[in-house]
Order: sequence, then C-alpha cells, then structure tokens
Amino acid sequence: MTVVSRPDGLADAARLIRQGGLVAFPTETVYGLGADASNPEAVASIFQAKGRPSDNPLIVHIADAGMWPTFARGIDNRALSLAERFWPGPLTIVLPRTGATPGIVTAGLDTVGVRMPAHPLALSLIRESCRALAAPSANRSGRPSPTTAQAVLDDMDGVIPMILDGGPCPVGVESTVLDMSRTPPVVLRPGGVTVEALRELLPDAAIDPSALSPPVDGRKAASPGIAHRHYAPNIPLTVVIGSRYSSKLPQLYDDTLSSGGTPILLLSDESSEAFAPRRCIPLGPYNDPARISSRLFNALRELDNSGATVAFAESFPAEGAGLALMNRLLRAAGFSVIHSD
Repeated sequence: MTVVSRPDGLADAARLIRQGGLVAFPTETVYGLGADASNPEAVASIFQAKGRPSDNPLIVHIADAGMWPTFARGIDNRALSLAERFWPGPLTIVLPRTGATPGIVTAGLDTVGVRMPAHPLALSLIRESCRALAAPSANRSGRPSPTTAQAVLDDMDGVIPMILDGGPCPVGVESTVLDMSRTPPVVLRPGGVTVEALRELLPDAAIDPSALSPPVDGRKAASPGIAHRHYAPNIPLTVVIGSRYSSKLPQLYDDTLSSGGTPILLLSDESSEAFAPRRCIPLGPYNDPARISSRLFNALRELDNSGATVAFAESFPAEGAGLALMNRLLRAAGFSVIHSD
C-alpha cells in the first residue's frame, strides 16, 4: 500500500478515484475510505474492503454546495441555512435522494446523507478527481474509527491501494447526522456539531432515541452508526454509569485483579490521578468532552495493545459535546454498562 501526503500523492489518488479505485483520506472528523459516489461498482468495493454490512448507508462528501443537488432533493431554505452555518464542517444533512444517487450508497433508502468536510486534503481530492466521494470511516467494520494514517494502515494494509496522510484528525468523532426529510428534523447520530448549536437554527430539532440506547433488532439503519455495533476494541469494555469519582471503578479494577484478570481503566485526567496507581489510559479533562472525544478512538485502539484482559470506562454527562462522546463510548462497549448509584 502507498501512504503519501499532499502534494505528492494527490494526483495519483484522484486518478485512482476516477478509475473506480479506493483511497483513504483525512477529514476533520476521522479518516474516510472514499470511492466515486456515482459509480456503483466502486462503492461496492468499499463494503467489500471493510467487511461492512450492505444495509449500512454511506455518506456522500462534496467540495462545494453546487454538487449537492446531484444527489439530494428538497434542499430548502432551512437546509441551505444549515449548510451556510456549518459547512465545511462535521454536519451531514439527510434529504430525499435523486435518481442519480446509486441505491448501494443509501443501502436502498430513499434518503441520502451529504456533507462537506473541513479538511483541505479531502476537499482537494474531491476537486482534483471531479467526483463526489461516498465514504465511511477507513477501518474494518466494527473497529474504532481511525484518526491517523497509521490507524488506517493497521486495519487496511494490503486491502486498499492508497492512504493520503493529512496528519491527525482534530475532531476525532464522526459527523453529526441530521435528518431533514422528517418533521421535525431528527439528529440520527450525534457528532462534531452539537444539538445545542443546531437548535440555534432549528429549535424543533429532536434526538433519535438510538443515540444512547442499543440498536433495535430489525430496524433499517437510516444513518451510519445506528443499527450495528461500532468502535469496539478487542477486549471486553464496560462503561460505569454514575456519579463522578464513583468508588465502583476502583472496586471493579481491584476485584478483577484479585481474580487473576488484567484490568485497565479509561478515565478523565482527574480520575486518573484520584485512582492512582491503578493502570489507566487518561482521556483528557473531565469538563472538556470535545477534547476527550478527539482522543477516544486512539484510546480504544490502545486497549488492544495494552495486554489487559478487560477494561472499564468512566461515564460523562451526555450534553453538548458529551452526547457524541457517550454515544461512541456506549457503542464501543456494546452497551455493557454498570450503574454505580
């Protein structure tokens, strides 16, 4: 596999896209695995490379708003206002799809999610290739999303031909997915744009119950990250729900150690100090969920190399940037939770 950075690999990457190939590329959220969104065969190769279920829709990435009507219908003033406020940026807007949008992109749904990434290399790849990119995260299905080129390489070496290395992704969790085809609009997946920020323009915006609850069996996924287990490390992970500095976390650690297991904790910086000398991976300041989110996927990957047999994670308030954080953490744990209170 070729790992290149701009400008060295951009022309080759764009050529690959036009020829129906796959390229991993950076966005402000996570690295994406991109293919020509108008080419059904190229899009099919994304599912094959990732081992991704075919009923899990993809997001279309564009470089300017003029590309939007090719894929989506019903772009009204509210949708345009959202795009003006949040694009380029981590917001995916779901609207009815056009006939030009291949059904494989939307997993057979009548709607399509479109966003404009806020990363210069992603935008350059779209413009250079003259193609919108259908792209999920560039990892094996179910694994933590990659926020560095090395993480893509760890998962996809020998599977895809090229990675464009644009450095670490600053947001670190995927985009917010907002379904504008419904009334009221519904946040299907919390992400880099908070619900509070959306409600400044859409006071009636609702949150899908799946944001913090297990997938409903048989429910067709209207967005990536809803109906399938995501972000999971290779060792069991449990989230401890309850008050800050709960004694349950150190108790679980000590009990596991006493029974011959090898535990590790995912904690805020403050809890890491409070529960020392127990082994942990510090995530960042408790009151800075955006910073913790940017670190989370790397921390989940660190678990696999830690030698631990089981992990326990602290919980955080599910508001503001904390909603996306808890969404990812709970899904990484397969909704295995212990209530401390």
